[in-house]
Amino acid sequence: MHRGRCFAVLAVGGFKINGPPKNDKGPMESEESLRSSNEASLPQPTQAGRIETCQEMIEEAMKCLGDGDKKCVLEKTRELIENNCHNGNAVGREIADKVKDVVHELWLVSDNERRCELLRMLRDLGISRNWVRDASGMSTKSLSKWLVRCNINWEGRITRNNVVEEIEDLLRRLGWSEAWMCEELFRFIGVDVNAFRRHGIEPCVWLNNLEKLSNLKKPYWFGLRVSDLMVKEFDDITELEIDTTGSVDAVFFPTLLNTVKTPSLKIWRKKKTPTAKYVQRPIALTFYVDLGVNKWPWPMKLSDDEFERILNGFSDEELAEFVAGVVDGDGSVVYYYNDETELVFVYITACKACPKRLILDVLRDTITKRFGIIGTIYQRETDDALVFSGEDAVRLLRRVAKYMHHPIRRLRAGLILALHDGKISRDELIKLYEQTEYVFGAPDVKRNNGLDVLARAAPQTHTHGGQR
Repeated sequence: MHRGRCFAVLAVGGFKINGPPKNDKGPMESEESLRSSNEASLPQPTQAGRIETCQEMIEEAMKCLGDGDKKCVLEKTRELIENNCHNGNAVGREIADKVKDVVHELWLVSDNERRCELLRMLRDLGISRNWVRDASGMSTKSLSKWLVRCNINWEGRITRNNVVEEIEDLLRRLGWSEAWMCEELFRFIGVDVNAFRRHGIEPCVWLNNLEKLSNLKKPYWFGLRVSDLMVKEFDDITELEIDTTGSVDAVFFPTLLNTVKTPSLKIWRKKKTPTAKYVQRPIALTFYVDLGVNKWPWPMKLSDDEFERILNGFSDEELAEFVAGVVDGDGSVVYYYNDETELVFVYITACKACPKRLILDVLRDTITKRFGIIGTIYQRETDDALVFSGEDAVRLLRRVAKYMHHPIRRLRAGLILALHDGKISRDELIKLYEQTEYVFGAPDVKRNNGLDVLARAAPQTHTHGGQR
């Protein structure tokens, strides 16, 4: 499998490595640099000119590949790197990906000696190990083996997971905690945690029992897998991967993966979404952990029959935990109200043409058979949704809420159940619920701000100021 490509990669354990403060003017410029800045500099190539140059070199490299001239391809690769053709910021992602394709094809047709030569050249040119891993289609472990075989000392630029864990342990002693992180997240998105607590609702309850998810055999993980979590198999590892641009998920996803192993992070830009006109190119965060071979206990691919067989084998509590994982991944909990009526909805969505669409029919029938809770599948333009409404939605939440960990969905579930148990009034619920609502058709701090909230709530930022 050839891994997905990102314009920028920060493969770090934990959450974030801080750069200099935005207002920091940096070191004083040297007299020499001040003098040279006043002199006329050579004209720099425009992006269009650089793209054209890179495209020509890529075509030459591919011609060398077609001719079987590996030495020529190696030299053309050097020229591409030296001309910054691998840099998506300089030439665009399409050209940068083509450079990776050249490296990938050269790797496939090369013998051991040529592969070692290629690795040494890329190291000497200052290319990161992550870039090489991505271009060659290797796992981290495979690349490490090749570096040993080629006797190449290539110090990684990433912070190792065990180092990050030691840093986090130190920061805990300085006062950082998951509870502080949770409160910082809610503060960022405009949720007043104290207002909820005054009504007997704990916003950070989603952190409870997370440690139980260290066991991948828990049905919650299977539920997350059939919704949002990607599981990729390579020769020597299995990778769990999940991405987001949202503020809430930027804290939720790494916290969840951290129950299994300290996650690494990739940062990249997504294409502009037509429906979000106020966002140019949102920054996406991909969190992932690498497991050993055969460490993922659930099927990689599912048929209708196998999926139904697994669900039927669950106890009632295991099925509830599975549903919680699905709702946390691709679901939503909604309280609809106006002057005359109120309704509760629990949605589980799936794209029309993707394999996970099969779960909706089987899941609807299984929940009805097991719990007597009725759901309906609605056909929508781009996806389909299994919807539980009214009393059925409330009954489902009573079953699954204790297993839910998504901060907003768990908080909404708690609000709705508190209303139906007579612990809060309708007016109190509406006032609190409004804080959890998303804004549609306009900028919203809950959307497309994942990197910002990560910088605030991550453990490494705890000692960099901010209000407690």
